[in-house]
Amino acid sequence: MKSRLISVETFAVCFVLCSFVLGQDLASFEKRTTVKKLANGLTIIICERPEAPVFSFFTHVDAGSVQDPMGKTGLAHMFEHMAFKGTDTIGTRDYAGEKTALARVEEAYAAYIAERDKPVGRDEKKLAQLEQAWKDAIAAADKFSAGYTNEFGKIVESEGGEGMNAFTDLDETGYHYSFPINRLELWAYLESERFLHPVMRQFYKERNVVIEERRMRTDSNPQGRLFEQFTEEAFAAHPYHRPTIGWISDLNSFSATDALNFFNKYYVPSNMVVTVVGDVKASEAMPIVEKYFSRIPTRPKPDTATTAEPPQNAERTVVLHEQSQPIYLEAYHRPDYRSPDDQVYDALADLLSNGRTSRLYRALVRDKQIASDSAGFTGYPGNKYPHLFGFYALPIPGHKPQEMAAAIHAEIERLKKEDISDEELKMIKTRAKANLIRSLGSNEGRYDDWRELFRSVDRIDKVTKADIRRVANQTFVPDNRTVGIIEFAGGPPGPGAAPQGGGQ
Repeated sequence: MKSRLISVETFAVCFVLCSFVLGQDLASFEKRTTVKKLANGLTIIICERPEAPVFSFFTHVDAGSVQDPMGKTGLAHMFEHMAFKGTDTIGTRDYAGEKTALARVEEAYAAYIAERDKPVGRDEKKLAQLEQAWKDAIAAADKFSAGYTNEFGKIVESEGGEGMNAFTDLDETGYHYSFPINRLELWAYLESERFLHPVMRQFYKERNVVIEERRMRTDSNPQGRLFEQFTEEAFAAHPYHRPTIGWISDLNSFSATDALNFFNKYYVPSNMVVTVVGDVKASEAMPIVEKYFSRIPTRPKPDTATTAEPPQNAERTVVLHEQSQPIYLEAYHRPDYRSPDDQVYDALADLLSNGRTSRLYRALVRDKQIASDSAGFTGYPGNKYPHLFGFYALPIPGHKPQEMAAAIHAEIERLKKEDISDEELKMIKTRAKANLIRSLGSNEGRYDDWRELFRSVDRIDKVTKADIRRVANQTFVPDNRTVGIIEFAGGPPGPGAAPQGGGQ
C-alpha cells in the first residue's frame, strides 16, 4: 500500500532514465517479446533478457477465491497447495495402487460427511465408525507416497531452482520460480505436468495445515478478524466479501473431489497465461514450451460472471473491542482497474501515502502527533472488480480511533476543496516513472503486460489537479463509506501491526 521514501537525487536520476525508457524502450521491449496463443487456448509470453544465464516464469490462472463455489470457500487457495503435491509420476511409488486408494478415501469421506451433516437423526455411533473408516482409508493411501514428501519441490531445488512459491488472492492464482537456463525443458515438463496430471494426495492433511493457517492469521489475530469482518460488511453482494482462506465450516467440509472439480473447471488452457523472462531466445524456447503445454487438453472457458455490488446508500461500521493495538480504518467503493479514472486513484494513493512526506503521515504522525502511522490505499481487496479506496491510522497511547477519523476527514475535505500543489503533482508523476524503472529491473518485474506498464505511466502523466478534486468529491462521501475500528478493551496491550491489503 505504501512505497519506500526516495530521495530527491534519486528522483532526478530516475527522471533522466525514464526519459530514455519511455522514449525508446517500449519499442525495444516489443522487439524482445513474443506472444503466442496455442491451439488449446493457452497464451505463452516470452521476453528475452540476456543479462544472466537464468530465467523466471509466472503461470497466471484467471481464477481466485471469487470463483470459489458457495459453501466451498477456500477451494482456490486449497488447490494452490495441492499443485505442489506431485503428479502421477512424481511423489508416488505406485500410482495405480494409490489412485485406487485415494478413490476409497473419497468414498469414505462422502459417507462420513453425509452422516455428520444430517440436520436431524444423526447416529453418533455410526458417525464415529464412518470417521474411523475414513481415517483408515487415508492411512492406506498415504503408504503410497511415504518417503516422497515434497518430491516436486525437491526436484526443482536439486536442479538449481530458486524462489519456488505461489499465491492465491481474490482475483487470480499464480505460480513462479527461477531456473538456470539449461533447465528450460525440465521446467516446461514439470510445470505443464502438474496441471496435466494433478493428484489430490495428502489432501486432508494439507487441509488441516490451511485450517491452522486460518486460526493463526485470522481467528487468533485481532487485525485479521477486523479486516475479515470489515470486508464482509463493505461487500454485501459481490464475492469480494469472502475470505480467500475460506470460512472455517467450509474448510471442515469440502473434499479432494471438490478441489479436483475446481481444477477441471478453471485450470483450462484458455484461462491461463505462462510468461517466461530471462536469457532465452524465443525462436528456441517457444517450440519447447509449446511441446509440453500444448498437451493440456482444450476445455471450455469458464463463466466468470459475478453478482454486482449494489450502490451503498448508508455508512456501515464494524467495531471490535480487543486487547490490541487500536486501529481506525475506513474505505469507499470505487470502480475497477478498467475505469478511465484508475490512474487518478493511483495518484491519490501516492499523494496520501508515499513515505514520510505524504499528506496523511505529515498530518497525523508528524504535525498532530496522534498516530504512529497513517496512509491511504487502493486496490483492496482486489482490483479486477469494483473495489475499495481506503485510509487507516494507528493511534498512539492516549488517543482514540475517533480522533483518527476526524484528522483523516480533514485531509479528505482539503482534497475536495483545494487543488494539490504543482510540486505535489510533479512528484506523483515522477514517482510513477521511477516505479516503472524499478519494475523492469528484474525478471520477476516483467510478468505484467509490458505495454500496460508504459501506458499506465502515460495515463498518470495526464492526470490533472481538477481530476483529483473531481474524483475525491465523487468517491469520498459518507454514504459510500465503511468503517472498521479496533478499540482497546483493557488489560495489557497486544502487539499491533499496520493493516495489510490484498488476499490471504
